Amino acid sequence: MSPLIDLRQTKPDPALLTSEQRAMGAYIGLAVGDALGATTEFLTPREIKEKHGVHDKIIGGGWLRLKAGRVTDDTEMSLALGESILDHQGVEAKAVAEAFSQWMRKKPVDIGNTVRRGIVHYRNSGETAVAVNEFDAGNGACMRSLGISLFYCDAPQRERLEASRAQSHITHNNPMADAGTETVVEMVVAALKGWHKSRLEEMAASLVTRFPLYRYDRRRVENPSGYIVETLQVVFQALFANDNFENILIDVVNRGGDADTTGAIAGMLAGAYYGPNSIPAHWHKGLDVKVMLECRDQALKLLAAGKQQFPTPKQ
Repeated sequence: MSPLIDLRQTKPDPALLTSEQRAMGAYIGLAVGDALGATTEFLTPREIKEKHGVHDKIIGGGWLRLKAGRVTDDTEMSLALGESILDHQGVEAKAVAEAFSQWMRKKPVDIGNTVRRGIVHYRNSGETAVAVNEFDAGNGACMRSLGISLFYCDAPQRERLEASRAQSHITHNNPMADAGTETVVEMVVAALKGWHKSRLEEMAASLVTRFPLYRYDRRRVENPSGYIVETLQVVFQALFANDNFENILIDVVNRGGDADTTGAIAGMLAGAYYGPNSIPAHWHKGLDVKVMLECRDQALKLLAAGKQQFPTPKQ
């Protein structure tokens, strides 16, 4: 099975991309960002510079001692959510919670404390939403949200946001995290539909207006934690300061901290905007082939299933 991606086209015009190309770019971009950032996760920018110079290759290692090309929970949970959406033609909270539970049973290489706590809560109580918690403003729901954008791309916004909250609240129930996750979901949808990057910047600005803590234009954020505010500050700074996929990802992962997640979120946004052929060929080749094909195939299936579920009204 061939990847269906012409790597000879290195600088496509974003305006000419199809939604299918953008969907593949988003999902493969997520996985590439995850694999690239896993190497520098929990390092400071100074430590990264001392160890790697400029980190720009998928080489594995890092604190998880990963094999080159392997991904972490960001990509794995995205695939688990996407599979559940396909199986049930939408987000059914219990089915998604069960998919996450089954994923955890496989003993993943990495899992966040808030995610683990949410899954254990579901196992013990059968409830598919944790209680509202001011300390649950992590990035774990946002990092896995791509399937919402793909399947619900043509759905009414209200349904899309309800689906986003349903999957998020299995592990994270916090207004700040909800707002950040929903903004990323809407930004990916905008990119899938071919909107200009200035529209994405307007969406980020709207988030800042509603939640000023997200303001990202004051100083360069480095060594971000898993706090969603810091995560999205880094992603927005890199996304809007650079004009191609490669530079956006290099910018993000060389800031260290929770670099696999900032890489994954930046990768899904930049991949949706610039398309799969904007991803350097050596990153395509460096990614685990099975994972790359899974991401590509699920991206196309989710987009197609969503178009069937939410057909665009005829003019």
